[in-house]
Amino acid sequence: MKAVKIDHIGIVVKNAEERLKLYRDFLGLEVSRVEELPDRGLRVYFVKIGETRFELLEEISEDSEIHSFLEKRGEGIHHIAIKVDNVIEAIEKAARNGLKPLSNEPKKGAHGTKVVFIHPKTTGGILLELVEGGDE
Repeated sequence: MKAVKIDHIGIVVKNAEERLKLYRDFLGLEVSRVEELPDRGLRVYFVKIGETRFELLEEISEDSEIHSFLEKRGEGIHHIAIKVDNVIEAIEKAARNGLKPLSNEPKKGAHGTKVVFIHPKTTGGILLELVEGGDE
């Protein structure tokens, strides 16, 4: 498994249209795509910045993956995503190195990617997402 680059920074928002006033209107960044992930309860806005993106995560249902985060912490940085060349190998390597993947199999991510999260208690407090595939 090889880490390739920072893929994106995930930011939880209550209202993406309101937050786009900062990213799109003030900073002049391009919203490259909006995608709904109903099985994860999310609407995701991809905001390009250089070779990476901000990923604005907005819940579309109360059973979304971000609901408890939003209730406990409010809006803010949720995770940092690293593009890897093989997410299955990454899961295995993480376990061998004392890191705790949140699942033993990758989940379906936006853009047709395969993703797995690494528990922040094993990464120094950062929720790390490992992403395979999905180049725009």
